[in-house]
Amino acid sequence: METRELRYFVAVAEELHFGRAAQRLGIAQPPLSRAIRQLERRLGVTLLERTSRSVTLTEAGSVLLREGRAALDAVDAADRRTRRAALAATGHPGLVLVTKAGASSELLSKLLDAYAAEPGAVAVDVLLCGPAEQERLLRDGRADVALLHRPFDSTVGFDTEELRTEGQVVALPAGHPLTGRAHLRMADVTALPGLPLPRWPRPDGTYPDGPGPAVRDHVQLLQLIALGRASAVLPESVWAHLGRDVATVPVLDAPTVTTVIAWPPHSRSRALAGLVRAATRL
Repeated sequence: METRELRYFVAVAEELHFGRAAQRLGIAQPPLSRAIRQLERRLGVTLLERTSRSVTLTEAGSVLLREGRAALDAVDAADRRTRRAALAATGHPGLVLVTKAGASSELLSKLLDAYAAEPGAVAVDVLLCGPAEQERLLRDGRADVALLHRPFDSTVGFDTEELRTEGQVVALPAGHPLTGRAHLRMADVTALPGLPLPRWPRPDGTYPDGPGPAVRDHVQLLQLIALGRASAVLPESVWAHLGRDVATVPVLDAPTVTTVIAWPPHSRSRALAGLVRAATRL
C-alpha cells in the first residue's frame, strides 16, 4: 500500500462520505472513488459498504482504519524527527520536552536546572499540553521526550525511567467540613454531595458521561473547586499550585502515581541521553 492510498482511505473512513472526504483532501471525488476501488482490489477485500444514501465500514475496513492511522502517524513522526535531526547536524540542536500543564512543575524546574549545568547541554523547549495529550505528541514526533504519569498515561512502546512515586489527595474547597480529617477513602470522595469529580477529555476530544464538570486543564479545575463546584483526586505534589481557597486531604486507597521520563526507543540523541541522566540523578 502507498501512503497516498492510506490517507485517501482514512479520510473516507472518518467522514463516511466521499464528497466530504474529497473536499478535505483537496481532490475531485471521481479519482478518490477510483483509488479506493483499486485499494480494495489489491487487498482482495471490501472495505466500505456503499449505498445511494450511506457509506459504512466493513470489519476489514475498521481494521485498516485503525492500522492506517497508526501507519500514517509513524510516517509523519519519521518526517518530523528526520527534519529535527538535520537541524541539529547543521548547528541548531535542541530538545522538545512535553508535559501536562500544571503537573510535576517542581520536578520539571529542577530537571531543567540540572540539565542546564551539564556539559554540552542544548536548549530545551517545553511544550505544555492538556490531559492525555503528551503521550500523543511524543508518539507523533512533535516532542523528543515527555514526562508521563502512570497509571493515567500509557508508556507502551517507549523507553522510560521512573522519577518519583507519590500518593494522592482529594482537593476540596477551603473550609469544607472534611478538610479537618486526617485522611479519607475513595468511597468518601465519590459520595461527596455537591462536589462531583471532574470529567477529563478523551484522546478524541469527547468527554465521558457523568455529573461532574467537563474540564480542560488544572487551572480551570482548581477554580471550580475553590468555587465549591467540584472536587478532584490529584497527586500529592499538587499542593505547589494551590491557593488559600483549596485544601487537600490524603486519600488512603487511591492508586499511587508514578512520574516517568519517556522517549522513543530508537532515539540516538546525545542531548536526550544527557537529559535522561540528569533526570535520574535528581
